[in-house]
Amino acid sequence: MNVQELAKSAYSSSRPTIRTDRSTEYDVFAQITQNIQAATVSGKSGFSTLASALHENRKLWRILATDVADMNNLLPEELKAQIMYLAEFTDFHTKRVLAGQASTDVLVDVNTNIMRGLRNVYAPTPQPMS
Repeated sequence: MNVQELAKSAYSSSRPTIRTDRSTEYDVFAQITQNIQAATVSGKSGFSTLASALHENRKLWRILATDVADMNNLLPEELKAQIMYLAEFTDFHTKRVLAGQASTDVLVDVNTNIMRGLRNVYAPTPQPMS
């Protein structure tokens, strides 16, 4: 190992990772979306893997719907309504995918768009120096 690699590893191991709720949500969406995509590529032979990935996705959306239905949730009402709609849509579309009547593309698109929004929330744009 050279000096640069030693310095990099020394600093990286002593720096704790700071996790926010949003970054955790992003990671969960990313993992589930990746699982859906990988299972979709497998075709019919990967149906059980796909069903499992879709189940995890549905569970995630149910958790989100339950969270925004809570009276103590501070998100704006319009955003809560949109999340509820997406949770219902995800459940409906998942049934169609499992029945062989639809593709996973729209579920991946929905999750990807949510991930983009989460990334913008926890990765603010740098402010110009005054």
